[in-house]
Amino acid sequence: MRYRPLGSDPLDPRLGRFIPDDWQHVERYPLSALAEEDRPTNSPVVIGINWYTEFDKPEKDAKSGEYFIAKAGKITKVRGGHCVCLEPGGTPDTDEWYSFYNQGHEGACVGFGWSRCMSIYNGTEYAARWLWDSAKNRDEWPETNPGDDNGTSVRAAAEVLNESGHVLWDKAYAEDDWQKRAKYVPEAKQGIKAFRWAKSVDDVHAVLGNARADELGAVPLLNSWGPDYPHRVYLPDAVLAKLIDQEGEIAIPTDR
Repeated sequence: MRYRPLGSDPLDPRLGRFIPDDWQHVERYPLSALAEEDRPTNSPVVIGINWYTEFDKPEKDAKSGEYFIAKAGKITKVRGGHCVCLEPGGTPDTDEWYSFYNQGHEGACVGFGWSRCMSIYNGTEYAARWLWDSAKNRDEWPETNPGDDNGTSVRAAAEVLNESGHVLWDKAYAEDDWQKRAKYVPEAKQGIKAFRWAKSVDDVHAVLGNARADELGAVPLLNSWGPDYPHRVYLPDAVLAKLIDQEGEIAIPTDR
């Protein structure tokens, strides 16, 4: 399954977000179609974006003390596609989740990004690889199937969470493969009520309600690459705007 901007598979198997073949979901269900009073606030946002070489090695900013990627605004080479959760105000993500949501070397980023979002909503951990499998069962590509290392789209996982819910994590699942995960039973109340799509950086900041992000002019990414990558990394607004223009999926969920 080739990543469209590359015309080949990403060299890094962790970069498993695919760009949907059509954009009707964004055009039909934009966040802007909701009245302001109905839009989620102080809520996590899940993004599917092109991942550039400048994002691989965050650098600590001496002035703010925060880690940044592409702080100068320059991006050069696409390495693949990635999905991450953006953290809302109050820094609700925990050190435990930072450790727990480590996708390893699989293309499971969509499952992990969305599961991190649900942990922020509900305060518990989820079976991220079950969601990855389920989204591959649902998406538009016959090449993506449970048991392979292909990724999927942000939209496909959102549809699973909306229609079926999610699976609460159990320690007994630790060694399970895709065949065992197929028997997991999701709970509808662990999913999302609805989802919309942001088309601007201003929309993202309004939903996050993150004062620190507003102050820095950047959004906080919660990556799923384990302790080798900082817990929170800030992406400048100007770069996020470019990523949105490059067929970025910016999902705005509404919790149940």
